Amino acid sequence: MVLESKQTTLAYRCPHCGTGVMTAVNLFNLKGSLVRLKCECGASSMDTELCKDGKVRLAVPCMICPTPHRFTVSEKIFFGSELFTLPCPYSDINICVMGETNHVKAELSRTELQLLDLMEKSGITDFEALHQEAEKSVTDPQVLEIVLFVIRDLDEEGKIQCRCAEGEEREYDAEILADGVRVTCKKCGATKLVPTHSLLDAHDFLNCDTLELE
Repeated sequence: MVLESKQTTLAYRCPHCGTGVMTAVNLFNLKGSLVRLKCECGASSMDTELCKDGKVRLAVPCMICPTPHRFTVSEKIFFGSELFTLPCPYSDINICVMGETNHVKAELSRTELQLLDLMEKSGITDFEALHQEAEKSVTDPQVLEIVLFVIRDLDEEGKIQCRCAEGEEREYDAEILADGVRVTCKKCGATKLVPTHSLLDAHDFLNCDTLELE
């Protein structure tokens, strides 16, 4: 089965109430502006944006991790797949689904059963508790992985700022130290240390949209 051109069904699961949030997206409303899909509980939302390079960028809330994950997919995949899933890179649980409506609904049901099984094995009674418990259980090495993942995302999206002139080509280096990850511009020397001792230490960075080197 081939999807109708330039239209897809998009969904994610709210990490706070567990609801599967779903909507139809077409090229017209995506080209107009950023599309924000919000859960009725008001505690989460997913942002989708079509960029000038023809890629679709998504910021997806995660059932496991404390901050949304950022993904980039081609317009062809976004609008042309019967079913395409985006997993949390740390738990491998699918947190975003796109494609034909019935396929999306089926995948939401499958991941709900997967999460319910995880909750039962962990003695957790609701999705909010699962999200909170997952945040607590992330170990220091995992914090480091999450920080490095976010740094790569910000670099790819051009959201790392330094002292280089606007439009000048930049090159950043991420060095793992005992107390965090030091990001440095190789050209102007501007730098910033992102702490990785714990989720609490890294909280401000994990919720930022840009990284400013000083």
